[in-house]
Amino acid sequence: MGRFVWVICLCLAGPAAAQDLRIATYDPGLTRKGPGLLLRDIRRADPQVLAAARVIAEAAPDAILLTGIDWDHDGLALSAFAEVLDQAGHPMPHRFAARPNSGMPTGLDLDGDGRTGGADDAQGFGQFSGQNAMAVLSRLPLGPVTDHSAALWRDLPGNLMPPSAPESRRLSSTAHWDVPVLTDAGPLHLLAWSATPPVFDGPEDLNGRRNHDEAAFWLHHLPDAPFVLLGNPNLDLADGDGRAQAMTALLDQARDSRPKGAFQPDQTGANAGQKGDPALDTAVYDPGGPGNLRVDYIWPAKALRVTDSGVIWPAPDDPLAPAVEAASNHRLVWVDIKWGPAAERAEP
Repeated sequence: MGRFVWVICLCLAGPAAAQDLRIATYDPGLTRKGPGLLLRDIRRADPQVLAAARVIAEAAPDAILLTGIDWDHDGLALSAFAEVLDQAGHPMPHRFAARPNSGMPTGLDLDGDGRTGGADDAQGFGQFSGQNAMAVLSRLPLGPVTDHSAALWRDLPGNLMPPSAPESRRLSSTAHWDVPVLTDAGPLHLLAWSATPPVFDGPEDLNGRRNHDEAAFWLHHLPDAPFVLLGNPNLDLADGDGRAQAMTALLDQARDSRPKGAFQPDQTGANAGQKGDPALDTAVYDPGGPGNLRVDYIWPAKALRVTDSGVIWPAPDDPLAPAVEAASNHRLVWVDIKWGPAAERAEP
């Protein structure tokens, strides 16, 4: 039904001019240690909240996926943050958020500590339901969203689910969404997810297996319509731990424009031994950790024409740098797309 409606809309609309769209993904660090605390901080005009809004307003996306924002049942925090964005000069009146798997109780002792109800016992790691969730904000209207977050891990074809995992375990550690952005040229499907890190587990490699399968999910759910894969797969293909096969396979259908930041920090310490291009990095980690990594991605379908892309990582003397540093250890990634009946197709 979804595909039929999309085709009919294009036919009724007639020829449309090519359209320029800026799509972004960003972990703005808008997560807290308890329910209601993010809303409190937004209403208090917390400097970290204002810094995140300034970064987004500077990027001025038409649609953005936020991969680090707490969810609440009535959407109060997201609505309040949208008001902050409006005050920052970049209104994004259309938005979507749904309850994520992070913090969702299972009633099981998944971590084997003899207790239930802990952060590791949830469908996805979380100290409360909705912690570190996702949201989409858009300048353009959004169509009906397909939420795949309830899909069971066991049902993914060829899954790497360890035998010790319960049959009721969901695949998504946070969420998997198909969010149509309604443009003059037709719907553009944002295929959004935020995966578990492929570390912090034992020899069973549960997180590594789940991280792989969260990306592999899209190999079976790519729409027959223009799409953009985006989010935080939590995997650096050059320098991170984890299994890269699923992400690599997605590049058969999507393209990596390799967005780069304007500034690269000192490549000493953990960064010195890395193989990847530091300009591609999107996150800063503790000096004793893995070093800076590329974990945030936007991969448009190969049929879409990418005209520009980048990572908002300014030099220390740039006026935006204090806000970027204060907001999050992640950096906003953006990609500009020109598409529609009159747009030139990208080279294969």
